[in-house]
Amino acid sequence: MSSMNAINHKLQSLEQRLLAETASSRDIFSTPQQPRTPHPQQLGQTTPTPRRPLNLPVIQAQQTIESETDKKLKKIMKQTGILKINDTSYKTDIKDLEYLGDLGSGTSGHVVKMRHIPSGTIIAVKQMRRTGNSEENKRILMDLDVVLKSHDCKYIVQCLGCFITDPDVWICMELMAMCFDKLLKLMKSPVPEEIIGKVTVATVKALSYLKEKHGVIHRDVKPSNILIDERGNIKLCDFGISGRLVDSKANTRSAGCAAYMAPERIDPKKPEYDIRADVWSLGITIVELATASSPYEGCKTDFEVLTKVLESDPPCLPKDRGFSREFNEFVSKCLKKDHQSRPKYPELLEQSFIKIYEKKFVDVAAWFQSVLERTGKVPPQRRLLSS
Repeated sequence: MSSMNAINHKLQSLEQRLLAETASSRDIFSTPQQPRTPHPQQLGQTTPTPRRPLNLPVIQAQQTIESETDKKLKKIMKQTGILKINDTSYKTDIKDLEYLGDLGSGTSGHVVKMRHIPSGTIIAVKQMRRTGNSEENKRILMDLDVVLKSHDCKYIVQCLGCFITDPDVWICMELMAMCFDKLLKLMKSPVPEEIIGKVTVATVKALSYLKEKHGVIHRDVKPSNILIDERGNIKLCDFGISGRLVDSKANTRSAGCAAYMAPERIDPKKPEYDIRADVWSLGITIVELATASSPYEGCKTDFEVLTKVLESDPPCLPKDRGFSREFNEFVSKCLKKDHQSRPKYPELLEQSFIKIYEKKFVDVAAWFQSVLERTGKVPPQRRLLSS
């Protein structure tokens, strides 16, 4: 009975944190009385409402060792205003960016479309408000730190540079066409297995890169954080709640999205987890893409979702859809409830499903174009970053 009480308490705590994070994002990025317009000339301007400074550790006179956060911030500050586009570095002023429209919202920021006037390139800019909320500020720094260091991975959205001022942080990124969450809503039908094969290869390689190269776990793998562009490139994004691994394990309980959260991240009896929590999230994502619905669609609250994750059998692919044996086996391995039985990335990369779609030619760009044409969403021509 005490064990069940502990689990219920944990579930309620996680649900409250998820709700708080949603409310926090609304408070930071929108003001009911005076809606915030993401025009470039507004960056750095003062407003009638005073903003609290970034709540980062202050180096005291007697302090001899800089914190990791201080070092990261100092290093990133040196790069502010320098954008690298198609192998050319531009010393850029905010006025050199022309606002073209909204794209959406990420874990800790609002994303807009802008034209870099000197190069004529259209880019995505993630705008994040610096506040007195230490958790939000950690997210900003983590997001910046990961994307700036991941320039050598073609499966991660490329960062072109950043702007940092007292009130705001802007991360300039290559513009992708759409996330798979929006694509599913647009299609109103499942994604074909061969496209999912390419999505899976790209995502596993991105996650493996983060772990092996930077010791980072993503912690928010889901369709809205996997992007596609007109050329068929598939990339992972949004590293705001990523975490550092210590001895290959994470022990912080930063909330993500309940529907993609692994059982070991919910269970209070398991204080530590590792990259296999992301493997579970990938499995849930794949099932959603293959069926065009979430395995937890009927749940009305996060508490219901978290309870179902802990108490129900893991989701699987429908048996009557004609999916390949390799696809079924891959999903089954990703969705083992016992994380010790779940494969890590080296084993995952050796699975037949991955091997097939590493080699098989799939015209992802043509498929994506056909979806856009069929749904009347063909994007206007724009100048692209070179491959």
